[in-house]
Amino acid sequence: MSSDGSSGSEFDRFRVTFFEECNEILADLEVHLTQLQSEALDVEGLNAVFRAAHSIKAGAGAFGFTRLVTFTHSFEALLDKLRDGVLEQTPQISDILIRGGDNLAELVAAAQEERELPEDFAAATLADIQDILQEGEVATDASPEASVTDAAPDTATGSGSATWQVVVTPGQDLFKNATEPLLLIRELAGLGELSTECNAGNLPSLRRMDPELSYLSWTFTLVSDCTKADIEEVFEFVDDTCLIEITQSSQAADPGAQSPAPDTQPAATPEPATAEPVATPQTVAAAKPTGPRAATSQSKPPQASSIRVDLNRIDRLVNTVGELVITQAMLSEEMAELAEHTGRQHIAGQEQLAALTRELQECVMAIRMQPVKSVFARMPRLVRDLSGKLGKKINLRMAGEHTEVDKTIIEELADPLTHMIRNSIDHGMEMPADRVAAGKSEEGTIDLSAAHVGGNIVISVMDDGAGINRERVLGKAIEKGIVAPDAHLSEHEIDELIFAPGFSTADSVTDISGRGVGMDVVRRNIMGIGGRIQVTSTPSRGTRFNLLIPLTLAVLDGMIVAVGDQRYILPITSIVESFRPEREQLRFLDDRTQVVSIRGEFIRIVKLCDLFNINKAVRDPASGLVVLVEVAGGGKVGITVDELIGQQQIVIKSLNDNFDPVEGISGATILGNGKVALILDIEQLAAMRASNGGRHFAGELGVLPGGAIVAAE
Repeated sequence: MSSDGSSGSEFDRFRVTFFEECNEILADLEVHLTQLQSEALDVEGLNAVFRAAHSIKAGAGAFGFTRLVTFTHSFEALLDKLRDGVLEQTPQISDILIRGGDNLAELVAAAQEERELPEDFAAATLADIQDILQEGEVATDASPEASVTDAAPDTATGSGSATWQVVVTPGQDLFKNATEPLLLIRELAGLGELSTECNAGNLPSLRRMDPELSYLSWTFTLVSDCTKADIEEVFEFVDDTCLIEITQSSQAADPGAQSPAPDTQPAATPEPATAEPVATPQTVAAAKPTGPRAATSQSKPPQASSIRVDLNRIDRLVNTVGELVITQAMLSEEMAELAEHTGRQHIAGQEQLAALTRELQECVMAIRMQPVKSVFARMPRLVRDLSGKLGKKINLRMAGEHTEVDKTIIEELADPLTHMIRNSIDHGMEMPADRVAAGKSEEGTIDLSAAHVGGNIVISVMDDGAGINRERVLGKAIEKGIVAPDAHLSEHEIDELIFAPGFSTADSVTDISGRGVGMDVVRRNIMGIGGRIQVTSTPSRGTRFNLLIPLTLAVLDGMIVAVGDQRYILPITSIVESFRPEREQLRFLDDRTQVVSIRGEFIRIVKLCDLFNINKAVRDPASGLVVLVEVAGGGKVGITVDELIGQQQIVIKSLNDNFDPVEGISGATILGNGKVALILDIEQLAAMRASNGGRHFAGELGVLPGGAIVAAE
């Protein structure tokens, strides 16, 4: 180790990378094990689970995590028997696999946090695995098909040792795939008595040698009672980059066994080559396993290539591109002002720069986008465990798992979704007998979905339970002093009480609920990333929670609008249309609430000049413009502005980080002239106007002058 500690630093860096990979592997493992709730894993699923366990074991061995290696080895053995068809998937084995996945995750977490687990941790799971494996061996030995005379030479087991010859000829790009041959040799040596012969006939002179290329090949002689499948497993992750030939030379314990089949004859000693070895597709295919696993491995979908990049580096790149966009906007404005004195070529160059800048920004933002599937994948297990603990029957249905959102937001979604689903299971869903008595099926349903709506992603959690008991909620709120005893609240306001800090309707504290924390944390976390949460409930029919979350915290396409001497930004994706209404299209519901009629529909108008006290603004909608925007619930509102300035890609700057939150404003940006413009929050604007107007109009009926009845948005 050098005096500057560089070796230790390298080790720590590899250790961090190992645990990052483990977390990704465990997330994928959880997805496959979740399928065991409803159906058995197919061959591909079993192979994926096996690869996950094998990858963790290999890395754990390199870092000396003995307990993790020991447990994973037994876990692998069970998976191997399932892959080979020796064992059949049963509910008992499925339960062991799920528990094994939990134990594996906990062992990884303990290794990462450098904490000790109890000596008997996972002992019950290991004992169950050993019992299953022993039962499988007895069943296999008792089977007529398992007789020695019928067994193939490469499936001989523990009655005696066989001599295997393994010839490994790597492709030249072996080291470019981060493969370490020494680790493979050590794992192969763990199967029995190993001798190694290295063939250096293709090694060029030192002057011609490329240190990044592989020139050596090896011939291994292994004396072991292992099977051919055990040897294939050692080279499972390099069989696409190496030419691997496995042959059996002899079998001491069974002199009467059949001679090896033609395709397992020892390969002829390779002649010294004068050129560097090149494995053709035909030879590689011929050298791959021909057992039941080979068919599935050849049909695997191609893996997407990727690199691991620290998130801080991506954030720096995003910020830099954001500054580039602002600079480009400034240049555009200056060029527009000097258009009369600038040649056409300069204008064309500016337009090309704008197009390239936009493309660059879209590419950079795509790097940060991830599907919400990584969060959704955790929920089936939560529903399964919690419903089993409470004695309820619940089916979780998911949709829109591939909806993409910013990685920063993804990381903040896990806790809110967990709390909401726990709330639906514990408080919303009835017991099976109560559901049947209410005329429902005894199995309840929770729908978890994600979709893009305008500039937001909307995540919905909807159950078909009993709904919110508003009388009980109001009573508890009064009892806890959250609202006054003489308060008169609307149904919507009562529903909102479940988000009050310290509020809970549970009669006793359990490990599931009752402490008064949960839904208030959900709202606080969602608001922390610029989102909102809405709740609607119908007694006896269920409750629906909608999370409205910005698609990204970095950029958006915005329309710059003028209101008096102020400039605001409206998200382009929320705009339906803009128009100047005729005076006969305008009506009043009361002194504060004005609506506009368009194509037979009455839309409520929100006047920014009144909300933000802007002087010198056009207050008459007929003299200005109405921008029709869509809100998340499917309704619309009309926002009055003086004029539309133009469309621009906006770099979002958080008000929470640089100032204080402002109601109706989701953030700010820097315009091309260097001035700051505020980004309007459509949902909050609609709520502010409804509240200031003294009524909540969403879904209510209003009476217009002349007796016309409309549903106000």
